[in-house]
Amino acid sequence: MTTGVLVSSALILGGVGTLFALVIAVAQRRFYVWEDPRIEAVAGMLPGANCGACGQVGCRPFAEHLVAGDTEPATCTVISADEREDLAAYLGVAVGSANRRVARLLCAGGCDVAPARAEYIGLQTCRAAAAVAGGAKACSWGCLGLADCVRSCAFDAMFMNPVGLPVVIPDLCTACGDCVDACPKDLYTLMPETQNLIVQCRNLLEGGEAEAVCTVACTACGKCALDASPGLIEMRQGLAVIDYARNNEATVGATARCPTGAIAWVTGQQFGGQATGEGTSR
Repeated sequence: MTTGVLVSSALILGGVGTLFALVIAVAQRRFYVWEDPRIEAVAGMLPGANCGACGQVGCRPFAEHLVAGDTEPATCTVISADEREDLAAYLGVAVGSANRRVARLLCAGGCDVAPARAEYIGLQTCRAAAAVAGGAKACSWGCLGLADCVRSCAFDAMFMNPVGLPVVIPDLCTACGDCVDACPKDLYTLMPETQNLIVQCRNLLEGGEAEAVCTVACTACGKCALDASPGLIEMRQGLAVIDYARNNEATVGATARCPTGAIAWVTGQQFGGQATGEGTSR
């Protein structure tokens, strides 16, 4: 009796297992989605940084778009030119071209030109300092200089200079946007490297009030707007604002009469100075 029960149970379990195996096999065949094997190969040729600079959420989705022909190898700014050539050769496509972007800081107010209004004693991060009455700087809009952005950079493309300003190294910057997210003052923007005319100020004060808190602040004098192509620069809320959609009309002449140097013609590295060694640990 016991043996018969065991045999029956074994047969039932075996039948159920076989049935489930058949169901899974049919389902797999029915819902199978073919994937181009080149995707895996292309993903292996990418850096795996998942930085988002290419416009995708990671390297794997970028590989999918590359294989589908929706984008070009040049869009990845992290790999070298030779590696982009290898990608293009593997896929049998042109490398293409991309308008390379870099992170720019919209503030030139280092500790040499922008005084502090108080001494901040606390956690040495910009986010913590900003939570205490906006930070210790007299300019409420200015860079706090505590290197949150530098620590956020996974590509070692930034350093702090001797006057407490973060400096982006264009050749290493991938425009991933981590520094944009890290800055509590919203001072970073990603822009084409060819976009040379930049207002390095976010201060909304005007005239002497602006200069009192930072000697390189925009004073809203309007001279840059007068010297530029009509409509290229306009004054809004005490600040010069550039229409970057008309970047091709920008010339260095717009900076000639700026009394403070708030509007600048930037090529390559935005600020000078060597790394201080501060704020670089992650």
